[in-house]
Amino acid sequence: MAFVASFLLLPQAAYVHIPFCHRRCFYCDFPVYVVGDRRHGGNFSPIDDYVEKLCIEIRCTPSRGQPLKTIFFGGGTPSLLTVAQLAKILETLIDQFGIIPHPEISLEMDPATFDQEKIQGYRQLGVNRVSLGVQAFQDDLLKLAGRSHLVHDIYAAITMLRLADIKNISIDLISGLPTQTLVTWQATLEEAIALEPQHISSYDLIVEPQTAFARYYQVGESPLPSDESAAMMYRLAQQVLTAAGFQHYEISNYAKPGYECKHNYIYWQNQSYYGFGMGAASYLDGIRYTRPRKTTEYYEWVKFLENQFNCPEKDEQNVKMKNSQPVKLSDSNNSDNSDRLDYLLETLMLKLRLAEGININALCAEFGLPTWQKVWQCLQPFYQSGWVEIFDQDGKYLSLSSSQLSDENIPTTGRICLSDPEGFLFSNSILSTLFSQLDSPERVAS
Repeated sequence: MAFVASFLLLPQAAYVHIPFCHRRCFYCDFPVYVVGDRRHGGNFSPIDDYVEKLCIEIRCTPSRGQPLKTIFFGGGTPSLLTVAQLAKILETLIDQFGIIPHPEISLEMDPATFDQEKIQGYRQLGVNRVSLGVQAFQDDLLKLAGRSHLVHDIYAAITMLRLADIKNISIDLISGLPTQTLVTWQATLEEAIALEPQHISSYDLIVEPQTAFARYYQVGESPLPSDESAAMMYRLAQQVLTAAGFQHYEISNYAKPGYECKHNYIYWQNQSYYGFGMGAASYLDGIRYTRPRKTTEYYEWVKFLENQFNCPEKDEQNVKMKNSQPVKLSDSNNSDNSDRLDYLLETLMLKLRLAEGININALCAEFGLPTWQKVWQCLQPFYQSGWVEIFDQDGKYLSLSSSQLSDENIPTTGRICLSDPEGFLFSNSILSTLFSQLDSPERVAS
């Protein structure tokens, strides 16, 4: 049997991918379907068709017995859905899996894609957290990025969200855009803070292959900021946002106390979750399932799923799906030790993204003291450089001498984390070292 931690068997979160966008942003490599500026869920039949297929997939996925705590609608631009379309998806999710009282229901929205009536309707359905795709507060940068909104649309969107009594607003920003400078980046940060959101996500631009930016620009060359400038932008964001009262709780995410994204925490804690829609991923029974990224292929897969399990349409009595097993879109023939190694590396990669880092005692209990010793040996150089920190169980920083570093009697309680901002900034180097040195299943064999 493959190695699977017990808590992975009880997903309580659902991600739903809505792929439609007015246009494709020049940096985007997500699976999206471009619908044009004048089309939305109310006047573009492919969106209605997609909602139908999405609901079939949800009904054909058996519940694991736990009600949902979080639902996250991502994209794409979910705010292109009508209230009725969003209601249909939510009703299907709740019918199939149940939901706890007072769940977190997040919706990604773009400025200029909704009006007051629509956001009010979303709120009545239970949407209580909005992630607003702002990216920048300069019209020229928004145009260079291929965004479909301008700065005045951002302010109008925030006003509508406040009027709809959305009390948990997150703003997405991007640093490292073409022609962007430290001056314009600081202005963007200050404008974002002035809007008084509860959460800010600050992402560094990554020029992905097959995107417009990859055709237009060479990484490291003007007009893209240099690597040094991009690093300075990261440090500046940390300085400005934390000074404004935001907690830097994850590499790219800042929140006012109590407003951390509960849904994303499930990912970073390497816990299981459902995923639905084109290109979406699930994590169930320790196995990741990836749906087709293209519309036609996704529809064919949903039809196959429906035929295989004879999934019934929801009737007036809300008849639920039979207790069947989902189709595995990806599987593993690895040994137990190989699965154990994969799980360890994913745990390290995801939890080190968090400011709280990794509970050392829990890591020892899950993987054994010898595995923790090997992890610590890999991380020692980064501890000495100040990129990795260790705290005892009372939260006190541990300053270890050279002799203690070489002693196998290392701390087995407390937590280990990346320093902020330098450890976060160079996390890729730290993780690549871990991955290269913990490359054998025998290293983590129980």
